[in-house]
Amino acid sequence: MRSLTSTAGFEAFVIDQLSELGEVVARKMFGGIGLYCDALFFGIIARDELYLKVDDQTRGAFEAAGASPFRPYHDRPGSMQYYAVPLEVLESAPELARWARRALETAARATRPDPPKQKRRTGPARSKR
Repeated sequence: MRSLTSTAGFEAFVIDQLSELGEVVARKMFGGIGLYCDALFFGIIARDELYLKVDDQTRGAFEAAGASPFRPYHDRPGSMQYYAVPLEVLESAPELARWARRALETAARATRPDPPKQKRRTGPARSKR
C-alpha cells in the first residue's frame, strides 16, 4: 500500500493557490490532507496531487479534461467522489479558484438533507353503501 503523504511545499502551494476562496483549512487524514472551506470538505491532497469533490453535475468537466478519480488504494476496486485537478488548472490560481468553488457547491449539495418524501394521502376510508 502506497502512502498518501505529500510534500510540505506542494501543500503550501495548493493552499496559496486557493487563497481567493478565503480561509482554507488543511487537516491531516489517513496520511493525506483534507481541505475545508466554510466547514465544507471539498478537496484532498495526496501524493502531491490535488483532488476536488465531484458529483453527477460536475464529474463531466473533470472527465473532459482527462482527470482521473482518486483511488487511495490501487489494489481495491472503486473510487471516491474526488477527481484530480488538471495541471493547467492547478497552475492558474483564478482558474483553480473557479474549479474549487464548484467543488464547494458540490460539497454543499452533498450535505443538504434530502427533501422529505411526501406521504401518500389515503384520506378517510369511504364506506360502501
